[in-house]
Amino acid sequence: MPPPNVTGRLHMGHAIFVALQDVLARFHRMRGRPTLWTPGTDHAGIATQLQVEKRLIAEGKTREEVGREAFLKLAWEYKEEQGGAITTQLRSLGASADWSRERFTMDDDMTEGVVEAFVRLHEKGLVYRGEYMVNWAPQLKTAVSDLEVDYSEEMGKLYYFKYVLEGSDEFLPVATTRPETIWGDTAVCVHPEDSRFKHLVGKRVKVPTMDRTIPVIADDYVDREFGTGALKITPGHDPNDYAIGKRHELEIVNIMNKDATMNGNVPAQYQNMDRFEARQKIWEDMEATDLAIKAEDHQQRVPRSQRGGEVIEPMVSSQWFVKTKGMGEKALNAVKDGDIKIIPSRFEKVWYNWLEDIHDWCISRQLWWGHRIPVYYINGAEDNFVVARNMEEAKTFAAEKGFPDATLKQEDDVLDTWFSSGLWPFATVGWPQQENAGAQSDLARFYTQPTDACLETGYDILFFWVARMVMMGMELTDKIPFNVVYMHGLVRAADNTKMSKTKGNVIDPLETVDKYGADSLRYSLVTGVTPGQDIPLNMDKIEANRMFGNKLWNIAKFVVDNALKEDKGDAYDSTYGVKGPMTAEEFSKLAVPEKWIVTKCHKLVESVTSDIENYQLGQAGSKVYEFLRDDLADWYLEMSKTRFYPGLGGTDPEVAMASKKVIVYVFDRALRVLHPYMPFVTEALWHQLPRQPPADPSTPHSISLADWPMLEGETLVRDDESEVQFEVFQSLVKSIRNARAEFNVEQGKKIPATIVVAEGMVDMVRDEIASIVLLARMDPEGVSVVGAGSAEAEAARGEADNVQLVGEGGTEIYIPKAGLVDAEKEKARLTKQAEKLEKEIEKLSKRLNGKGFADKAPAEVVDKARQELSDLEAQAEKVREAQMAL
Repeated sequence: MPPPNVTGRLHMGHAIFVALQDVLARFHRMRGRPTLWTPGTDHAGIATQLQVEKRLIAEGKTREEVGREAFLKLAWEYKEEQGGAITTQLRSLGASADWSRERFTMDDDMTEGVVEAFVRLHEKGLVYRGEYMVNWAPQLKTAVSDLEVDYSEEMGKLYYFKYVLEGSDEFLPVATTRPETIWGDTAVCVHPEDSRFKHLVGKRVKVPTMDRTIPVIADDYVDREFGTGALKITPGHDPNDYAIGKRHELEIVNIMNKDATMNGNVPAQYQNMDRFEARQKIWEDMEATDLAIKAEDHQQRVPRSQRGGEVIEPMVSSQWFVKTKGMGEKALNAVKDGDIKIIPSRFEKVWYNWLEDIHDWCISRQLWWGHRIPVYYINGAEDNFVVARNMEEAKTFAAEKGFPDATLKQEDDVLDTWFSSGLWPFATVGWPQQENAGAQSDLARFYTQPTDACLETGYDILFFWVARMVMMGMELTDKIPFNVVYMHGLVRAADNTKMSKTKGNVIDPLETVDKYGADSLRYSLVTGVTPGQDIPLNMDKIEANRMFGNKLWNIAKFVVDNALKEDKGDAYDSTYGVKGPMTAEEFSKLAVPEKWIVTKCHKLVESVTSDIENYQLGQAGSKVYEFLRDDLADWYLEMSKTRFYPGLGGTDPEVAMASKKVIVYVFDRALRVLHPYMPFVTEALWHQLPRQPPADPSTPHSISLADWPMLEGETLVRDDESEVQFEVFQSLVKSIRNARAEFNVEQGKKIPATIVVAEGMVDMVRDEIASIVLLARMDPEGVSVVGAGSAEAEAARGEADNVQLVGEGGTEIYIPKAGLVDAEKEKARLTKQAEKLEKEIEKLSKRLNGKGFADKAPAEVVDKARQELSDLEAQAEKVREAQMAL
């Protein structure tokens, strides 16, 4: 389970992963496979620290004032106060994870794993400290990764100003969106082929408001069309400038403090100003000294922290990094070689692109809440340190380096939250504690040995989390952590736009569950979508699935309170309880309709099983819906009434019992395949059905622990011929229903018919006359079934007063017109309709022929009126034809 923030609240992103992962967990569990679904929560370093700091600010304090120890005490109190709600909310959605194994990324054993991972990576030479350009969050005073920065399109200004050449009045015009960074400029760059500025390359220009000069250099990175074509280079505060600075060996000047106020590298009058205040002030001063040219509105991409929303400041800083090139290659090849399968496969290209261009991972964060980096500095020297699992080991390592009496101070920074999350697949089952614990250890059973492990998550954290788990797993355990990565899409508003509080289109899953039920929400999120596809969440769909749940209750009520009403007694469970898949012997004794519904049920089970095994979860869920609504409820349950209701033809006890057993069997099977999708309603309804007692009385009786309707190696009985025959039966019923609708036959009127079928179908259809009478509202005394080519068939075909209907399999139905239509009533209806049409035609004709309409009305209005008149005249002609036919 992707560990949600421990202090978070349930949102639709959580709801969809619960729905999908629970389908997989329940399915494999019912298939008899030992299945572990690991739950847990993440300490959410930035998000949690941000909330605790907000509380301190509200009290007029800062974290620096209260100190690290007191701050961490407050953070743990906040975690205990706010934490836990998210897991309760996940359970309310039906998440059947192994909650006895719930983990928290800062549990003692998890922390031990994080420290061990850092130490081992350092021992391999993969961890180092260096100064690089990072994304700095000034409010939190910490670095954040590229993946934690969102870029928003915002309106700002493009400032044009003068870089005056040293010893001359000539100037180089430059444009920037951030004039406050001028003080950090160490060059002005032009394109080497730009004829406007070629002659200036190698000269020096004066930095505005400072007594400092910088060189003019040439680099083909410069876009000659942007701004003035001359680019100020600030290697300390822009990632692209940093790269240019490295190429040209430029000085890197940092002009900001950690809170993004201006530091001592700027003129005194600007020091300690906020960066945005300094932007305004330097521009005013440049205007006053004739260095400003103009400022114009400019749409720009502004980097903002995903967590706090603050504007990110690119800044060169000393940080801890993990070398990712080799680790990235392993992860890339794991997918290329087929060891890991990404579903859908289109994300493989995204995987390759990111890992082929991967940069070293900045893993240090200037926070206090999190896993403190296990680096110990010797006697306060930043370039002299040891990496150790604890202070005692650090002292030993320091002594080995020749500092037995050294004062050791642990690194203040903590590790990136994603570092600990990257260990999740193996640290949660006993790594590193159980590395040598044997084949029966959790680590061996659920990580080292299994060949079937699935990671289901949203595509938006493919790099945040998935890639890092693969890299860390392969580097630290020499094993891929999972062989399948199933990517789901993002849940969006009904119009397919992103859910946003500002738009007011956020759907709260808890409120949705209160109103519609967890099953309805889960089913709506999973069905009708393909892997990786974004999901526009329509409340109408949730309501429809709530109604589907009601339909299931109605089916159960019909089964228990109608079909089995007279059968409850001592032998109730043993007679009707489902023992397992239907045997070939039991199946052979059934009539065609019963064979049909069992065949359809078994085909459903086989199809759903195959779909889920192949991660087509949405497709599988939709098939269950269609079977229960269409095949079972609309067809078989309706016709089954003729088996056990005496007034409808149910006079044979053996036929009645066979039908009842089939109903229970099929509904039981359908509930089982639906259970992973809708666990609450299926659990409740399954307990209403008669059932065989478990072999072990101590075993909890739950559908979630029941066998899947088709276990490994099982073959389900079916009869394709019965399916074909029943489809012919369905066809003739549908044909009669359509004729009734076409001829507007009154609901309660029973009509006669001669049904002509292929010779081999005669007995089957005759056996089901009672069902035809019920389903098509026929006259039981006036229905006959005859074989094709018989004298009765020829007579029906030759009767001029008959209406002929054609169904599948050569089926023909002949219905006397008198049976379909009451001549006098039909004449009166047609006369009334004809009079109404004539009035409408006359009114519209007068309008079209009236003075001014055709000449003055817009052409489209006139054309529309003429089309309406044509349609009315066509309807009137059809009514006249019908009157003549009577």
